[in-house]
Amino acid sequence: MSLDFEKNMPEIEAKIAALTKQKAADPNAKVDDQIAGLKQELEKVAKEVYSSLTPWQTVQVARHPGRPLFRDYITGICGEFIELHGDRCFGDDQGIIGGFATIGDSRVMIIGHQKGKTLEENMKSNFGMATPDGYRKAMRLMKLAEKFKTPVICFIDTPGAYPGLDAEARGQAEAIARNLTEMSQLETPIIALVTGEGGSGGALGIGVGDVILMLSNSVYSVISPEGCASILWRDGSKAPEAAEALKITAASLLKLGVIEEIIPEPAGGAHRDHENTFRVVKQTLLKHLKILKNVSEWKLVDRRFEKYCRIGRFKNR
Repeated sequence: MSLDFEKNMPEIEAKIAALTKQKAADPNAKVDDQIAGLKQELEKVAKEVYSSLTPWQTVQVARHPGRPLFRDYITGICGEFIELHGDRCFGDDQGIIGGFATIGDSRVMIIGHQKGKTLEENMKSNFGMATPDGYRKAMRLMKLAEKFKTPVICFIDTPGAYPGLDAEARGQAEAIARNLTEMSQLETPIIALVTGEGGSGGALGIGVGDVILMLSNSVYSVISPEGCASILWRDGSKAPEAAEALKITAASLLKLGVIEEIIPEPAGGAHRDHENTFRVVKQTLLKHLKILKNVSEWKLVDRRFEKYCRIGRFKNR
């Protein structure tokens, strides 16, 4: 799937694919120089396009169906993963999954929103919109990590928490609010990473941490641009204007002090190069794990509390 602002990138990719197919069918075909030249051209165009994305274009990239999903990251960066199921209250929501894992030499508890690649998978995971069962499962796993003094890593990629009647009846707001309270006091390191769309309370439910990271083409917001436009202008078509006003890009949030670091994506976005995305994500996570492991439990909690108290403070001029 190509996006409307990507200029001639799809055409170049189609030419590369055709020549690669020709090379596979005929190993003697002299197309290597053509392929190399097209790849260089593609990288140049991708850098040009993706270096000047508008906030609304960034939203489109963050929602791209080809971006790596949470299970892709597990496969790409973890040496081992043992999934743990159920919230011990009602059920086992597949909108949030998690378990013990190893990243390099570090043992962690990894938790994240899970979307699907097919309609069937998305129906199973509710399109990455977690129910109260998912947030209670996440908190159960975080408490388990705290017990064994294991760092927690949360991968955020959701349009928001599931707003259905059954979720509300089982305490959706209470489950998210409890997670905010408990995570702020959890006596073990927490790293949160926004990989795609970080939407509203659905993202915050696993988004309180010592370090908040964002991929460069991800977004993090209190409401979707379409929802904001519908409220402010009663016109969903004004979503681009809303995206601009919401300051939802990684660059804006770093400037506002909401996040600590931006993880650069490969040229053309993470959806075009999963392997290099996994590599840089793994390096960044290991860097912060090494730093946080040297901080005492009481200092972690104190610094985390102070950090969130600072967000939203403005000086009068």
